[in-house]
Amino acid sequence: MRLDDYIELEVNERAERRRLVEEKSYEIVDHLSAFETRFEETVQNGDLFGSVSPSIFVGRSNYPNVSTGLLSPVGNEPDAARFETSAEWYREGVSIEDVFERRTSLLNSTKRSPVETSVHDAWDGFLGVQREVAIADRPVQVEIGLDEPPEIDFDVTAEDVATPTGPRAIARNAAVTENPHVPRAVKKTLEDDDWAAQGAMTYLYNRGFDVYDINTILSAGALGQGENRRLVPTRWSITAVDDTVGQFLRGRIWDAPSIDTVEVHRNEHLGNAFWIVLAPGQWEFELVELKAPGSIWNPDPAAGMWLAADAEGKEGRTSYVEETAGAYYASRLGVLEYLESIGRQAKVLIVRHVSDDYWGPVGVWQVREAVRNAFDGEHGEAETFGDAIRGVAGHVPVSMAQLRRKSTMVAGLQTQLADF
Repeated sequence: MRLDDYIELEVNERAERRRLVEEKSYEIVDHLSAFETRFEETVQNGDLFGSVSPSIFVGRSNYPNVSTGLLSPVGNEPDAARFETSAEWYREGVSIEDVFERRTSLLNSTKRSPVETSVHDAWDGFLGVQREVAIADRPVQVEIGLDEPPEIDFDVTAEDVATPTGPRAIARNAAVTENPHVPRAVKKTLEDDDWAAQGAMTYLYNRGFDVYDINTILSAGALGQGENRRLVPTRWSITAVDDTVGQFLRGRIWDAPSIDTVEVHRNEHLGNAFWIVLAPGQWEFELVELKAPGSIWNPDPAAGMWLAADAEGKEGRTSYVEETAGAYYASRLGVLEYLESIGRQAKVLIVRHVSDDYWGPVGVWQVREAVRNAFDGEHGEAETFGDAIRGVAGHVPVSMAQLRRKSTMVAGLQTQLADF
């Protein structure tokens, strides 16, 4: 498809998607009020009987003495699986309001624990219950004793990594009331004390486990070499898994032939538009983020567009990114999965436009899934990388000069594009 025709089609589809999203609106305060009612109806003498936990959460505040918790959908136990962050949320077409509704429905029952506490053989007590929830492949039946009623609030930060967290309560104890089903591959990683965490992650990924499952297992301290296993804050484990799997996939395409033509793929999700330009050449990657005034990271409506960028060459990176954080590793993973699936390599530029429709952060999963799904269906083609950049630049809210100053890849075209 010609690039101009592709862009026109995508812009028209964007208007329709925005209309559909705007038809739904909820108030967070209403969700919290509904949770409080369900909690009062469900809890008996401070205990959650017959509850279900689909996932866990490990905080990073006061590290290394962190808050580690079980997440339970109070009053929604039969639908527990849909409250766990996964690729299914994209397929369901959840809105920002849907994400907030699900998070405000999850009670985070927490206890404090030093991360250096040995979790190698932690099968008893609160940490043992947390581990069993983390390694199971479906929600686990639990009973949780609470020291006090939950704190009815909603933690929303401007970080685009983990999803927001809902009501919290201090846990007195917890117990598993069933035998959780643990996949054979997970048992193997648990039993091998000599397996480094990175190797265990790629082993699980190669056996069909998505990064969502792997980062939960890592967070619970269930991966790594024996006594070195530690609890890992959820935000850190998400990025660690994206990075580790991404490096593994980059190795898989190291000697692969290049793509033959310049391709432009586009996807939009939850107020985020992603333009993905693939060009012939060796692996090279850059993410440029444009954050609109009025969006969660650039809240002042009178401010100008905020730009951020990070990049890597054939050899990858030796340090953590400085500006784009978890979005870098999540978007890179989505591209590498696509290139590995077609047995090719390419140089890749992603331009992410965060519009003011993205009024609340839902987690880096939306970046990962938007990029993963951008390669379905039609895509545009251009004669040259420069032509592709010009085509994309006409549909993002920054000038070519701004883009050139921020993007290493676009700056490299300076001597070839006279209109710069």
